[in-house]
Amino acid sequence: MTQPATAAQQETPTSAAKSGGGPGSSRRLGLRWDVRSLSLLGVLAVLVAVGGITAPDAFLATSNLQLVLTQASVIGVVTVGMTFVITSGGIDLSVGAIVALASVWATTVATQEFGFAGILFTAVTVGVGCGLVNGLLIAYGRMVPFIATLAMLASARGLALQITDGSTQIVTVGSVLDLGARDSYVLGIPPLVLIFAAVTVIGWLLLNRTTFGRRTVAVGGNAEAARLAGIDVRRQRLYLYLLSGLCCGIAAFMLIVLAGSGQNTNGNLYELDAIAAAIIGGTLLSGGRGTILGSVLGVLVFTTITNIFALNNLETAVQQIAKGAIIVAAVLVQRRSTHGDT
Repeated sequence: MTQPATAAQQETPTSAAKSGGGPGSSRRLGLRWDVRSLSLLGVLAVLVAVGGITAPDAFLATSNLQLVLTQASVIGVVTVGMTFVITSGGIDLSVGAIVALASVWATTVATQEFGFAGILFTAVTVGVGCGLVNGLLIAYGRMVPFIATLAMLASARGLALQITDGSTQIVTVGSVLDLGARDSYVLGIPPLVLIFAAVTVIGWLLLNRTTFGRRTVAVGGNAEAARLAGIDVRRQRLYLYLLSGLCCGIAAFMLIVLAGSGQNTNGNLYELDAIAAAIIGGTLLSGGRGTILGSVLGVLVFTTITNIFALNNLETAVQQIAKGAIIVAAVLVQRRSTHGDT
């Protein structure tokens, strides 16, 4: 006698696709990610072609391409941390201010007396410390991420201004400055680009191949369901803001190497650039889905646009309008793909 089907056995292919189960769903998800990444690569290829046509001698020069990658590296490291936070359903508006605070704290006269290690340690420690404050306020203080990180933005900017008194702090440690010199390039690749590549690889592995990454996605998808599944949601959120702070500290050190100084204006609007790069890369602003590769491609797209506009002496206002149009288009595509999944 045939037994009646259970609820699990009665699940239709349609409901399985909606719940994300089944090999067909996995294949469709993989295809969607491939299409999104290929689309960004296509946009990047078009931009390279535009740059090559409008300013062939300057844009395609090896030194300029190295510059583009170097500039993308600093904001790129920040974006990796931001991708994790947004994937969890959070937001961090303080990343630019944390970069500024870490850079000026690490370039004070007292800190520079400890040399290369002292500057690096201070930048990373300040970044992690700010991330810890954000994490504690959000995870255990139950503050809304927008409010908590907005408060950190104001506080960190104010403290950075107080430390510098509005002046630029010049780096005098030779080993730090040498890291940005051409003699330190490895096979023509700037060291900062190698740091960015390492952070990207580690971030990708962490998000896609570890329990930490799966917990991050689960918290962003449905925090209550994640809690019922045994995930310590508060601790996970704390770890994520610590990670974001760590990325800010690393980026601050990279900016010190690149600029040879520390200023309270460093990292200006980094939070907007990082969020925008993550969004156009395919990370859902509502949480539950994130992609490191897409975020990196988003950073390269924005950096290339900035470089092309600068080489062609176009106004910054036009550049900002172009960036805004790209962000709006990316969000509309996200909304369409999200509604298509439900």
